[in-house]
Amino acid sequence: MTEQEKMKKGYLWLDDEENMDLQAHTKSLVRKFNTLPPEDMEGREALLKDIFGNVGENVWIVPPLTAAVGKYVSIGEGTYANMNLTLIDDWQITIGKHVLIGPNVTLCTTGHSIHPKHRADGMYSFPITIEDNVWLGANVIVLPGVTIGENSVIGAGSVVTKDIPANVIAFGSPCKVYREINDHDAEYYFRDRRFDEQPE
Repeated sequence: MTEQEKMKKGYLWLDDEENMDLQAHTKSLVRKFNTLPPEDMEGREALLKDIFGNVGENVWIVPPLTAAVGKYVSIGEGTYANMNLTLIDDWQITIGKHVLIGPNVTLCTTGHSIHPKHRADGMYSFPITIEDNVWLGANVIVLPGVTIGENSVIGAGSVVTKDIPANVIAFGSPCKVYREINDHDAEYYFRDRRFDEQPE
């Protein structure tokens, strides 16, 4: 079994020539993406389709971007990621439609053994899924194997170690569910600011 095959089946794996070649190719594309002039929107859009396995329409990522492999990442239409998105994407990262990603977010599919005598034995990688309409606040970290359910909001600075259900607000380190999204949220966009009190 190759190292890539081990990785895809959830076994410990080590870097090999295949993985290093994948990373070198992706890093070259990402460097080009990060150095394009701000006005070259078409060039940036085209590069995203080269970097990632699947990219929907109207996806916008603010540079700088960091990615490891690229081809295992899928991003749904209408998704927006602010600056400094870091993808440790040795294995699958699935980002749904209309996801909002704040600055300095890290999605990490890969980890290492806890016990020091086993850390040199290899890494493990498990998929991350961010479902439709999720909002990840600034400085959120999502760890291997996590799924965040649709419409949920993850508060700034959270470290998400376990699955988060749909339609909730969750935050903290480790991230925990605070409450469900409710009718109040449909009336107020921030504290005492109501949607129906907008200027004409």
